[in-house]
Amino acid sequence: MTRIGNSDLDVFPLNLGGNVFGWTADRDESFAILDAFREGGGDFVDTADSYSAWVPGNTGGESESIIGEWLASRKPERFVVATKVSQHPEFPGLSAANVRAAAEASLQRLGVQAIDLYYAHYDDESVPLAETVAAFAALQRDGLVRHVALSNYSDARIREWIDIARSTGVDLPVAIQPHYNLVHRNEVEETIIPIAQEFGLSLVPYFSLAKGFLTGKYRSRTASDQASPRAAAASTYANAQGLEIVDALARIGEVHGISVAATALAWLRAQPTVVAPLASASRVAHVADLLDGGRVELTSDEVADLTRVSEWTPAAV
Repeated sequence: MTRIGNSDLDVFPLNLGGNVFGWTADRDESFAILDAFREGGGDFVDTADSYSAWVPGNTGGESESIIGEWLASRKPERFVVATKVSQHPEFPGLSAANVRAAAEASLQRLGVQAIDLYYAHYDDESVPLAETVAAFAALQRDGLVRHVALSNYSDARIREWIDIARSTGVDLPVAIQPHYNLVHRNEVEETIIPIAQEFGLSLVPYFSLAKGFLTGKYRSRTASDQASPRAAAASTYANAQGLEIVDALARIGEVHGISVAATALAWLRAQPTVVAPLASASRVAHVADLLDGGRVELTSDEVADLTRVSEWTPAAV
């Protein structure tokens, strides 16, 4: 178990992504995935109020509703739920009124009294940041949200949020959710991890498996390997360095008896401030790999090997 920032949230170090619930995983498969995750020791699920509004026939909130049904059915003794605000079609942006309305709608769908971890999903520069900070603090004050977090914020805007929170005497965020993995490192390592270290925040990275590329299933850019949107997105990383990374993951994973995906998650867990990589499973058969990724500890030499092979230096101008 690992603690998120300075919060009281102590979680299994793998965050199950709920973006697939109501999309590539229907209700029954979603329940099976959640069951397998909990039975394997998992206790931390991530969603957003906008999941999955992009699917024809959906309106947003489908993932939250499925998770809420599962919580009501299974009644787990302890299960941490994170969700997000700013992208739902009916609740766009981060004005105070919208944050409140969206949170109340999420609480109804999830069927919980309080959201454990509530993210500002994307920065909304059309709204004064002080208004958004105050809106999240009001939700905490009223017992609707336990802890605040930020997703897809720049280091400068994270620092500005923290400055406002400190000056107004409200709680600081406890977590940051950036795009971070073995083939997408530099921006996070150069700008986000330093501010997380400075203020004691935890990272919960998304795209931990690089849209599926770090599962090792997509090793070329040929048409036959791009039969689905997921495959097409993953195969964009199938260059010489990307394939070298996958080969290194396979070699190290074999030593531990785990998959390429689990090894990639284990590397991410070994990075400074990372508390629980975020990864989803569209099928229950995929859950074991995610759980392995939250359990296996790589040696320092193995971490260093993967860090070396994935290092990227911009071309000289």
